[in-house]
Amino acid sequence: MKKILLIIALISISTIGFSQNNEARTQNNLNLGVGFSGWGVPVYIGLDFGIARDFTLGLEFSYRNYRENWRNDYYHHSIMGFSGNANYHFNRILQIPSNWDFYAGLNLGFFVWSSPDSYHGNHSSGLGLGGQVGVRYFLSNRIGLNLEFGGGNAFSGGKFGLTFKI
Repeated sequence: MKKILLIIALISISTIGFSQNNEARTQNNLNLGVGFSGWGVPVYIGLDFGIARDFTLGLEFSYRNYRENWRNDYYHHSIMGFSGNANYHFNRILQIPSNWDFYAGLNLGFFVWSSPDSYHGNHSSGLGLGGQVGVRYFLSNRIGLNLEFGGGNAFSGGKFGLTFKI
């Protein structure tokens, strides 16, 4: 009976966080932080859901505001972004240590650009399709740092923040 309980305990522990053979297990994560962009400093919050081995689907919300000098007048803008993403995680096939998580994928989102009525520039809301490449380093079984670079949409050129396993 003790051996059965020990085996069950070991299986349970190996399914929480990381597996025993240096592969990151795709799971659910909460991500938050700041981005870098030519249009202000975005803040973001997102959720990633492990849907299959090495694959996640995610949702993200971002917000930023900034001030622009356009034709010798200053205008304040704000941008809200709502996106979904799909990522492939490379740890298993590249045999990367379990405290790292390397991934790449695509995102599709909608951004709402709010500018004053007197602004006659070319900022408008719209749909954006982009790609991203990212890495996470886990400081513990539950908390990590994330860094991601992306392009092709108006959400941000990159972002840095924290990841919490949920």
